[in-house]
Amino acid sequence: MHKVETRLRVRYAETDQMGIVYYANYFVWMEVGRVAYCRETGFEYRDMEREGGVMLTVTEAKCRYRAPARFDDEVRVQTWLTEARSRTVRFAYEMHRASGDHNDQLLVSGETLHMVCDLEGKPVRLPEQYRKFFPLGLFS
Repeated sequence: MHKVETRLRVRYAETDQMGIVYYANYFVWMEVGRVAYCRETGFEYRDMEREGGVMLTVTEAKCRYRAPARFDDEVRVQTWLTEARSRTVRFAYEMHRASGDHNDQLLVSGETLHMVCDLEGKPVRLPEQYRKFFPLGLFS
């Protein structure tokens, strides 16, 4: 399982009146993780849309909140692929408060399921040229 890590710092605008990260921002950070995953794996997501004519449409998103993040916390977003089929891919995520040691506090765990669609939104098979970037061998 190849995990890709990216880091971000919580901006004040991402917090709510209670001073904690507003829950929907974790889904935005999942997107940050997916784009980083694609880049580190060897392709740019935007090029998959522009050149490959396909996009990964979110069809399901789950998030389990375990501890709050607050303004100016550094957050480690770990992203990895858990399923790859001809028309769907599933990513998993963990977000930790970065503490500088190996005991970073788990903030959130989650996953997203994506349908491969053409640019009009019609489900299609993942083009052959991109299958190598989703190496689970679960294509059907």
